[in-house]
Amino acid sequence: MKIARYEKKPGFKTRAGKFLQRGLLALGLGAGCLGAWLCLTPAPEGFPILEYHMISDKAPDDAYEYAVPVADFKEQLDYLKSEGYETITLQDYMRARKGAIKLPKKPIVLTFDDGYDDNYTNLLPILEEKGMKGTVYMVTNDIGRPGYLTWDQLREMQNRGIELGSHTANHQPLTELSDQMRQDELKLSKLLMEWNGLKTIFTFSYPNGAYDDKLPGLLKDNEYLTAVTGEAGLNDMQTNPYLLHRINIPHPRLGLWEFKARLLKGELMARLGWNRHRE
Repeated sequence: MKIARYEKKPGFKTRAGKFLQRGLLALGLGAGCLGAWLCLTPAPEGFPILEYHMISDKAPDDAYEYAVPVADFKEQLDYLKSEGYETITLQDYMRARKGAIKLPKKPIVLTFDDGYDDNYTNLLPILEEKGMKGTVYMVTNDIGRPGYLTWDQLREMQNRGIELGSHTANHQPLTELSDQMRQDELKLSKLLMEWNGLKTIFTFSYPNGAYDDKLPGLLKDNEYLTAVTGEAGLNDMQTNPYLLHRINIPHPRLGLWEFKARLLKGELMARLGWNRHRE
């Protein structure tokens, strides 16, 4: 008499395990293909512009995403230096476009939006310690308010080598404003800074990264030379100077690894040719 033999059907855990194994295999293959593609294709020409906000260990809860702790920021700058990057300003970039100066082999721009007071207390001494440059974009109607830079601090920062730019008067997305309100935001913010003893303001940062086809021309009419977006990528001498790419650097959750990944994102966007703003 034969004894019936029963095959044990795979349970849910077994099927889930196999699915996970296949997913990890596919992920590994994808990463391998990406790595091979990066190694075999020529590196794209161009330089990154990084977008920071606060450099602080004590950011309010609602600003946590925008605050890079001091130790992390120093580590990021040390990594950039070890990779051969040299900081420039947006004005350096425009001078190089006109043939007035030559940029370093691996230029990079460090920008800081909104004008928080830690840009004076924390950022400025760190940049000076490391011999690096930076660009701070101001919302002019916030100047002097609690938590923001004062006029005296701005004048001192500019005298100590920080490039200053406009981030409008009221930080409203320009794409949602009338033509006259757009004009006021661009013109009045620039004039107010210059009337208060700051050197000529040549660079601009779009609030929330929002822009449309009309804004580059309007900026040019108001005597700005450059403007930065919030779109990742790299910039070169053919990039529209009013639509420069920036790589956002938020509060790090994965340490320096995350920072390297964000730099890689900018390179990938350039390699793929996505959203490259050519003149």
